[in-house]
Amino acid sequence: MTATKEQWKVALNSKEAFHDFITNYFMAHKELKGNYDNQYYFENYAVSLDSKKGLVVTLTTGSYTGTGFPIKDVEHISIEDFRQLLLNKKFADKNVTLPQVFNIAAYMIA
Repeated sequence: MTATKEQWKVALNSKEAFHDFITNYFMAHKELKGNYDNQYYFENYAVSLDSKKGLVVTLTTGSYTGTGFPIKDVEHISIEDFRQLLLNKKFADKNVTLPQVFNIAAYMIA
C-alpha cells in the first residue's frame, strides 16, 4: 500500500486506522530515514517498527565545529502515543508527508 496524504489525514482520526496505517507503512518500507544539515549542525534519524516496543526512533545529532562527538539517542514510543503527539501538536496538516512528520517528531521526542 502506498501512503498518500489523504490516507494519512484520515488515519489520524482513528486509533485503529492509524495503527493499521503505520503497520502497513513499515511492512512496505521497514525503516524511515531522514536528515537535516545546515553546514554547522546535523541530525540523522531512523524510525522503525518493533512489534513489542512500538516505534523506535534513533536520532544522531552533532556539530561540524569540532566540539564533541555525535550524540546518539534511541527512544521508544507507542503508535498511539505518536498519534497523540501528532494530534496535540497540530501536525495533522493534509499537506505534510509522513517523512516530514517523522522529522518533526524526531525533534519532539529527543
